[in-house]
Amino acid sequence: MIKEAKTKYPVHELIKKRFSARSFSGKGISKDELNTILEAGSWTFSAMNYQPWRYVYVHKDDAGNFNKLADCLNGGNKPWAKDAAVLMVCLVKKKYDDGSINGAAYHDVGAANATMILQAASMNIYGHVLGGFSKTKVTELLKLDTEEYDPFVMIALGYLDLPEKLDEPYKTREVTPRKRKPVEEFATQLKSEKEEILVG
Repeated sequence: MIKEAKTKYPVHELIKKRFSARSFSGKGISKDELNTILEAGSWTFSAMNYQPWRYVYVHKDDAGNFNKLADCLNGGNKPWAKDAAVLMVCLVKKKYDDGSINGAAYHDVGAANATMILQAASMNIYGHVLGGFSKTKVTELLKLDTEEYDPFVMIALGYLDLPEKLDEPYKTREVTPRKRKPVEEFATQLKSEKEEILVG
């Protein structure tokens, strides 16, 4: 089931069909398919072309490592994310090579993630970006230097399955129509000097 967005203004079909799926089938994602998704992310914009994103991933058929990564998820995500074809950790490289802080790092990594998810959707592969996980567990599992890297989010990828396979409350969440704030609520046109500028 694809939860296509109902938009007020014309929006690209790929954007309308993207949603954060929870019901994944048992179909695997090939190495080439995953590399296509990852390369798409690499072509997003990036301050100084530094590309501060790093991804550590595991396919479902590597059961041992997959389960280790799945165990880092918080309880609410474990029941359905275990069926994903691929789990990955998205790391932010926080500093430039000279040791200075990259103030755009999180912005750029988020953009790379969005680009990847849209590429995946174009291939009928759906992604769910997950903030609900233990950074401590991921840091220990991957032996991360937290001065250098921040485990920002996890991502579940897979082909869609029927919502009915999910237990509640996940089944209801899978079929509930998507909603967004109207453009007028989050965007304000810059006015002339004689007009007041209001940002809510």
